[in-house]
Amino acid sequence: MEDTEKTLLQQIREKEQEYATKLEAVKKETDAAIASAQADAESLLCTADSAAKKEAEELYWQEKGKIEAGIADLRLSSESEREAAVDRGKKNLTRAVGRITGYVAGE
Repeated sequence: MEDTEKTLLQQIREKEQEYATKLEAVKKETDAAIASAQADAESLLCTADSAAKKEAEELYWQEKGKIEAGIADLRLSSESEREAAVDRGKKNLTRAVGRITGYVAGE
């Protein structure tokens, strides 16, 4: 009977060792999966950061272009207003000279 018990104890120890081996294998697989997930997450963060920088730069240049176009429009507008003022001044120049001369001459 002692041989049977010993055999049962040996069988139990073998099963324990088998499960310990399986547990170690699962643990290694899990650690590898975690490491892979962390590497993937790091890669995604880098990609997202790079994409965000690229989009921010594109937005900057887009908006800068709009602002420069607005400035160009303002310059054109102010130039045409200036030219219109010069034209009005030229049209009124003779009359203004006559009035000033008359005022100075005391007429």
